[in-house]
Amino acid sequence: MTKVENSVPPINRWFLVCGALLAGFSVVLGAFGAHGLKQVLSPNSLITFEIAVRYQMYHGLALLLLPVLAAYVSRKWLNRVALCFIIGCVLFSGSLYALAVTGIKWFGPITPIGGMFFIVGWGLLVVGLIKARTSIGDKGENDVKS
Repeated sequence: MTKVENSVPPINRWFLVCGALLAGFSVVLGAFGAHGLKQVLSPNSLITFEIAVRYQMYHGLALLLLPVLAAYVSRKWLNRVALCFIIGCVLFSGSLYALAVTGIKWFGPITPIGGMFFIVGWGLLVVGLIKARTSIGDKGENDVKS
């Protein structure tokens, strides 16, 4: 059996660390929102907080799953996607957390900027898949040979 050596990681490992942290903290923040903030926040603010948690979890998990695509999508595309997802989480979820907890309205206009980073990240993933080195399911040079 020969093993394909991967001297260059397909995605920056710090992006994976960020994905794990984002997903993990979304669980913590979700529990905090459900139990600690339920009596403090208005129903609308609680919904806003829950939306922030949800999108943070979605994109944290997406970051963790990006290496699965490394056999098909180049590292540069995966890293671009990861960076967009991280910036999107900070701006989108971060601004919604701040808006929900403080009620300061000027956090609101930051949210769509974060949403645009999410959209751009997903768009970059589509482009990366279209420009993929091999077709999914094809036997190619990126496959492990036994």
